[in-house]
Amino acid sequence: MGRTMCPGQDTMFWSADDVFEIPCGNCGHEIEFFRDDARRRCPKCQHMVKNPKLNLGCALWCEHAKECLGYDPKEKMGEGEGGASLVDQLVDAMKMQFGKDEKRINHALEVLSHAQDLIKSEEGDPKVVLSAAVLHDIGIQEAEKKHGSNRGRYQEIEGPPIARPIMEGLGMDKETIDHVCDIIANHHTVRGMDTPEFRILWDSDWLVNIPDVYPDFDKEHLAKLINKVFKTETGRQKALSMYAQ
Repeated sequence: MGRTMCPGQDTMFWSADDVFEIPCGNCGHEIEFFRDDARRRCPKCQHMVKNPKLNLGCALWCEHAKECLGYDPKEKMGEGEGGASLVDQLVDAMKMQFGKDEKRINHALEVLSHAQDLIKSEEGDPKVVLSAAVLHDIGIQEAEKKHGSNRGRYQEIEGPPIARPIMEGLGMDKETIDHVCDIIANHHTVRGMDTPEFRILWDSDWLVNIPDVYPDFDKEHLAKLINKVFKTETGRQKALSMYAQ
């Protein structure tokens, strides 16, 4: 079930000026921003770009903002003011683990981008959702090395032992680490995992994988697939918009 927002935060009430493009300060690529995006990573050069037009509206002063948005907007405003955010540190760790494997790095960043979008409308702990998005495939290289295969089951086995020390090194709490590791250990085969955070990660991964896994499906078959496998209404509607219309 989607989160109910007050009109001040519901994008249904936004104007056209609340979504705009800002050129990347590093490469000049135009990056789409929503008014409440504090920062976004340039999809072309991966440089982190701050939103010069950041506008959190009523969330900046409302006492119910954290319940409404699922995160503390004051903390969000502070991102980038000093030191790297938790997500940025996780992204750096993920890149270090993958090395020159740009395919896996770009996949994780695409899944992260979709997760950042879905968490605006779906219930869930943003820290768990975004951490799982960055680290969900972190065991894929070890799977190939140990098992000679990147099959999902092997990724699920090898991922948590790599993800856990990364998160512990960043000082994350045990409850969050355990939840993220459970998601990584089930993100291909499910086996009873059904938390709101898992459903968002599941749909974010599918949003990226559909064109690669089903390149020959027509729109009718893609619509049937999407209605069958997606677990959140926001993810389902986004997938239908991207691939079946």
